[in-house]
Amino acid sequence: MKIVKSFIFVLLTLPLFLSCNAQSAENRDQQTAVTTDVINVYYFHFTRRCATCNAVEDKTNEILNELYAGQVESKNIVFISLNLEEAGSKEIAEKHGVSGQALIFVKGDKKVDLTTEGFMNARSNPEKLKEKIKETVDELI
Repeated sequence: MKIVKSFIFVLLTLPLFLSCNAQSAENRDQQTAVTTDVINVYYFHFTRRCATCNAVEDKTNEILNELYAGQVESKNIVFISLNLEEAGSKEIAEKHGVSGQALIFVKGDKKVDLTTEGFMNARSNPEKLKEKIKETVDELI
């Protein structure tokens, strides 16, 4: 009887796990659009996020759109927010050596980690974060 109950439980819960892996076509395209000419800005996060986590994402995206609107529009700079609890994101996180929340700028084989700066300054000193992002992107361009 225990085996039957276990089997029924697995059958009922399996669709829940499979449905969580769905991604939009745009998100998949952004994740796979890695070339040497493009600066990919990855923000890795978990499903549950605090105010600082949300601020890192929002401020980074805002700063990129303010300072590099043309490059963002032409997709030479791509901001990609990835939930580490989704299967497709785990592959990219492993590729970049990320296991937790992170803010990573990647162009070709160059990688710059601004996680510390992002979390220290997104809420308390966004101008300092803006300076660091500008410095990083200008070096990668």
